[in-house]
Amino acid sequence: SIRIGSLSLELEELRSNVVGAQLGEEAISSSLIAGAIGLAIVIIFMIVVYLLPGIVAGISLLIYTGLMLLCLNAFDLTLTLPGIAGIILSIGMAVDANVIIYARIREEVAAGKSVKSAIKSGFQKAFSAIIDGNITTLIAAAVLGLMGTGSVQGFAQTLALGIVLSMFTALVISRLIINAFFTLGLKGEKLYGKQKERKTINFLSKKNLFFIVSIILILVGPASMIFNSVQGNKSLNYSLEFMGGTSTNVTFKEDLSIGDIDSKVKPVVQGVTGDANIQTQKVSGTNQVIIKTRELNLDERQELSDALKNDFDVDTTLITAESISSTVSSEMRSDAIIAVVVATICMLIYIWFRFKDLRFATSAVIALLHDVLVVLAFYALARVSVGNTFIACMLTIVGYSINATIVIFDRIRENMAAMKNKDNIADIVNLSITQTLTRSIYTSLTTFIMIAVLFVMGVSSIREFALPLMVGIVCGAYSSVCITGALWYVLKTKIQTKKK
Repeated sequence: SIRIGSLSLELEELRSNVVGAQLGEEAISSSLIAGAIGLAIVIIFMIVVYLLPGIVAGISLLIYTGLMLLCLNAFDLTLTLPGIAGIILSIGMAVDANVIIYARIREEVAAGKSVKSAIKSGFQKAFSAIIDGNITTLIAAAVLGLMGTGSVQGFAQTLALGIVLSMFTALVISRLIINAFFTLGLKGEKLYGKQKERKTINFLSKKNLFFIVSIILILVGPASMIFNSVQGNKSLNYSLEFMGGTSTNVTFKEDLSIGDIDSKVKPVVQGVTGDANIQTQKVSGTNQVIIKTRELNLDERQELSDALKNDFDVDTTLITAESISSTVSSEMRSDAIIAVVVATICMLIYIWFRFKDLRFATSAVIALLHDVLVVLAFYALARVSVGNTFIACMLTIVGYSINATIVIFDRIRENMAAMKNKDNIADIVNLSITQTLTRSIYTSLTTFIMIAVLFVMGVSSIREFALPLMVGIVCGAYSSVCITGALWYVLKTKIQTKKK
């Protein structure tokens, strides 16, 4: 800020820039259409799988979406790519809460309870898993909101809002609707479904194989980074937000709209740079457009000038280029890292407090780190651009991973409480993972569908954001089923053996 004080200075405007949206109007409309299609597919899937409760889930998801849009407008929250990530994660958690409840209702019906008792018991038994999963993620959102800056804060705000609304719609709205349907006479057992008897899968017998696969996946990251460095490239493909880049000022023959720049100019620039991370600005009152890209060498600058000459017949003598500094400072980066570390510690303490066992908390955090490191390996291997969205993507995976883990741990805790003398811990872990397997698959599938539709229909910058998220969801599903229970079992038995 300029402190003028008592000096009588008059500021004269030399130039005014109208900033073109990095995502643009096309991205907004395609994201909204993709969101609507994704939501429709998820609702149809829920109805096919869960019958009448699936219809209830569909209605509550639509109510959730309406409430989310109303609140975004009411609180005047700025919607960014990280914000979209927060919404996607909270929709995933809203679907997850419904899946947990309806799976429980089916189990209660299979146990011989009446439909009315099964509905009541299903909501009661699902309550702890939903509350623990959501509160753990809410703690992370609160810490990131208080300590984070910029995009991290935007992510935290939409995520926190989404979590509160998803808990409300799942635990209050869904219960009211399903009870209303029951009261209206929809009481038949066939409408609610009955859980088929499942044979317990021995996941722990393959734990060493799972651990080896995970170690290999994690080590791909450092290996790719070293290989990239040896090849003369940067270890990760840092975008201009992190590394700075080149700002090219181009004077076009006509006054292009922001939409035209987005649809016509950006693809030409991307053809030269091979990078979707492009920002544009219009210089007000002129035909000039400022194009910000990763750092270009002399040959690439010449190639860009030639491409713009061929496609738009611009005067190459009027094209000027200059280097620009990064918009994400080292201070912002360290703030984001500190916020994530503090959020992880707070989550660890909460899980320790709720589950009365540090081994649950330790296993959850190790699984969380596992997912983050595997996605980092994907960034290094696939050379996906690392920019502002990278932080949001990693935070989404942290939230998704911890939620998936808590559902399994909640079932282990419940089965441990009902443990008979003849039961051993390995049987209980295998049983718990088997019981929650359909939930793990369905939740991962529905969240994956939402992001896959966004990937297919989105503009290039949204694709670069959606692709690592899809990898993270697959990885989160794998780690929650194959790694977390096995980790807890190893910690539990090793520490017990030492005590003996």
